[in-house]
Amino acid sequence: MERLRGLNMLILAIIVILGGAEGQLVENFYGFTCPNVEFIVQQAVSTKFSQTFVTIPATLRLFFHDCFVEGCDASVMIASPNGDAEKDSKDNLSLAGDGFDTVVKAKQAVEAQCPGVVSCADILAIATRDVVVLAGGPSYNVELGRRDGLISQASRVAGKLPEPDFNLIQLNTMFASHNLSQFDMIALSGAHTLGFSHCDRFANRLYSFTPSNPVDPSLDPEYAKELKDMCPQNVDPSIAINMDPATPRTFDNEYYKNLVKGKGLFTSDQVLFTDESSQGTVSDFANNAFDFNGAFVTAMRKLGRVGVKTGDQGEIRLDCTRFNS
Repeated sequence: MERLRGLNMLILAIIVILGGAEGQLVENFYGFTCPNVEFIVQQAVSTKFSQTFVTIPATLRLFFHDCFVEGCDASVMIASPNGDAEKDSKDNLSLAGDGFDTVVKAKQAVEAQCPGVVSCADILAIATRDVVVLAGGPSYNVELGRRDGLISQASRVAGKLPEPDFNLIQLNTMFASHNLSQFDMIALSGAHTLGFSHCDRFANRLYSFTPSNPVDPSLDPEYAKELKDMCPQNVDPSIAINMDPATPRTFDNEYYKNLVKGKGLFTSDQVLFTDESSQGTVSDFANNAFDFNGAFVTAMRKLGRVGVKTGDQGEIRLDCTRFNS
């Protein structure tokens, strides 16, 4: 009886210790349950990348959009037959399908070897690191242990994602709500060195900025002319152009060099250089790729902790596009 009571006390102590660890992500979370998970995801991402380059910016953007709404819980992956899930919101309609497909394919590969163990949220986090590396960016260790969220509603997205016309105060306020500093925000903005945007997201800077200045004066005149050529008024809304006009397929610090030259595509990009309180960081990142890479890695790890579900919260989805029940 004493031995049984002692065993029960030991089990209780373990539960208390584990309970106290809830909410903490760790790098080797699947060390025993799915030790090859990162390799499996990497292989799936590489295969998808060999089919289309869009895999890279689409997956990176998907991670950001997921984390900023309900936290990093793969809620953006849910497909609703009624068209009212998170991905169906106006702000998410421009998310490229290749990002979703990358996670779905990686999840299928993981399920084949470790059924019911690895969350879609963790697979998205790993895949995001992998696409950054594929584009020539820095590698970093991914903290794991997220569980998949149980809420995905289009109505909960509005006001949760930065807009292309945001000023520095609006950007800082939104990022601060997720425990991300101005320095983190500027580093994460460097992801705009990859990917593309539709013309309607910045057309106001070319044709209707103010009554006295139809063209945003912070735009380099030559760049403004190039943008007008690619995005004439009443252009086909499906037309998209590269965010980084210099090296659109390489993860580098060219984004910041573009800002110094007046070649930020969005107002929310260019303001990082035109506002004196953020200009110094932009100049440093433009001149020092090492500083940018280090700041980006730190900011990505912080972003990956936003609103995570751990322990007995959420679920481990078997299909990333559907709740288990």
